[in-house]
Amino acid sequence: MSSLTLKERFSLSRFSSGEKPGDGPITLNQRRIFILPTDRGLGFVILLALLLLIAFVYNNNLAYLLAFLLASIFFITILHSYRSLSGLVLRSGQSKPVFVGQAAGFNIHIDNSTNKDRLQLKINLLQATDTISLSAHSQTQITLHSATYKRGWQEAGTLTISSTYPLGLFRAWSPLRFNLNVLVYPKPAAAEIPFPESPASQSEQGVTSKGNDDFFGLQSYQPGDAIKHIHWKSYAKGLGVFSKQYDGESSAQIWLDYIQTPGHGIEERLSQLCRWLIDAEQAGINYGFSIPGLKLEPANGQHHYQKCLEALALFETS
Repeated sequence: MSSLTLKERFSLSRFSSGEKPGDGPITLNQRRIFILPTDRGLGFVILLALLLLIAFVYNNNLAYLLAFLLASIFFITILHSYRSLSGLVLRSGQSKPVFVGQAAGFNIHIDNSTNKDRLQLKINLLQATDTISLSAHSQTQITLHSATYKRGWQEAGTLTISSTYPLGLFRAWSPLRFNLNVLVYPKPAAAEIPFPESPASQSEQGVTSKGNDDFFGLQSYQPGDAIKHIHWKSYAKGLGVFSKQYDGESSAQIWLDYIQTPGHGIEERLSQLCRWLIDAEQAGINYGFSIPGLKLEPANGQHHYQKCLEALALFETS
């Protein structure tokens, strides 16, 4: 036997994994839908064969009639199995980043713009499975979750939508691939190591007024700061000693540097940096961020926070 040709391999790939990944919506048609008998369908074929054998041996017209009636139902079911998927439109949605160990959620939109109800649709993606039904002229969104084991981009892989409607004799399915990825951040370290010591900023030099203005943020504790200004929650967590800062006071900052981060390997260091980022953002502290190839000036807020986490997720050693 000669090896499979390129065309045959392509056909087998479409049969199991679908076509090339795409960004736009995908409409299910005769090119994308495959149909094969189920175990129940194969049992039905055996029953038909036995009925035809009995009709032939005993020349029984009623047995012939029953066999042909069941055979017509069998072949008509193929058309209904195809129509259970035909015309559906699927497209990928936005997926939120997660941390290693959390379940990554892949969002899929399904649109049934036809006048037929779609019953018992099964959607498989990686280890996740969901079953839905769609009424005519309706649409829905489902989220399929998958476990995460390492940081970086995690691809959704092949999504398979299938149906055994109406009698379970045939399984119609369509393997689809989207350009759908989820960014996985490093897993935050469990140990609560205090923030690294950072030199005071130049703006801290000089005299500043300690009035009763609105709360602005936190700064590293300096000798002479009032005890009532100490942020005891940060101290209780082992994050270090910080003073509450009010409008009109100088702004302190910390630096989170990969080189100075404790850890036995790359992943441990990234994990600890991730923990510090979370704690600093929650505490409202301005933090600078430095890893090989990237340095971000001290800031605070969601944009700065996500930019730092993304850098950790995609960090690669040279």
